[in-house]
Amino acid sequence: MLDLLSDILTNLSMRGTIYFRTSFTKPWGVAVPSYENVARFHFAHRGGCLVRVNGVAEPVDMAQGDLVIIPHGAAHDLYCGHDPARTIMPLDAVLEASGFNGTGVLVYGGDEQHSETQLICGHFAFDPSARHILMERLPPFIHLKNYGENAGRWMEATLRMIGEETGGKKMGGDLIALKMSETILAQAVRSFIEGDDALAWGLGAFADKNLSRALDAFHKTPANSWTVETLAQAAGMSRTGFAVQFQKTMDMTPIDYVTKWRMEIAKKVLLTNGSSLTDAAESAGYASDSAFARTFKKESGMSPAEFRKSILADRSQF
Repeated sequence: MLDLLSDILTNLSMRGTIYFRTSFTKPWGVAVPSYENVARFHFAHRGGCLVRVNGVAEPVDMAQGDLVIIPHGAAHDLYCGHDPARTIMPLDAVLEASGFNGTGVLVYGGDEQHSETQLICGHFAFDPSARHILMERLPPFIHLKNYGENAGRWMEATLRMIGEETGGKKMGGDLIALKMSETILAQAVRSFIEGDDALAWGLGAFADKNLSRALDAFHKTPANSWTVETLAQAAGMSRTGFAVQFQKTMDMTPIDYVTKWRMEIAKKVLLTNGSSLTDAAESAGYASDSAFARTFKKESGMSPAEFRKSILADRSQF
């Protein structure tokens, strides 16, 4: 069985993609457009730069060895050097000017050769039909500084190996880097929810040892007959204490969380070939198809049949 965070990310069908490694020299700037259902990431393998995320007042100062993740795919600028208003160019224009063909290193910038910034840039794509409050409530950016110390040696080793493998000359290097990149988001999210900021973003239960124990138990057997009382037992808390603490740290009731996740599980089943309404209902812990259908419509705004038809129609266009 998967642990809590692994279960959530697996259900979101996360797929990592590395789209370029850079060699930027001052002055340079790239305007990265917004994109739905992705989390962008930038790792400063060598040198540093500023990252200005749309909607955030102050830019992020990304130093060598830092990792910045933009969980909601917001538009952002990467830049370094004087006069950013003139040097920041749209990503497509940068790609055209550099002659980058999708392989190797993206070389771009001004004449200050001693100021090279090497970035490894990529994104994590998610199933557009899948949702979870953990991803929805993450802040506009996650900035991991001194990750070797704060996020553990595994994070440091992963990022350094990706830096060595991406765009290198060894056979299979790009594939190795691509697969390893898929561990970055899990490590970064884990680092965030174990930190001091999780509570401020309505994610405190994931960092609380008792509440997270209840969530982990639920995610392992979501179709069980979970109640506030059984969740409290899994947390080792009183029913009232558990309910109050959960509401305080998550801005929702325990049963609201249970219901929302069950509907996400049901969505997966509904989109599986040959599955029935009963299959989806049972996967979400419902003995009655009608009770499941009512809850599904309340949560998603459409019936199970309408949801399946809508998603399959969207997929058929690609």
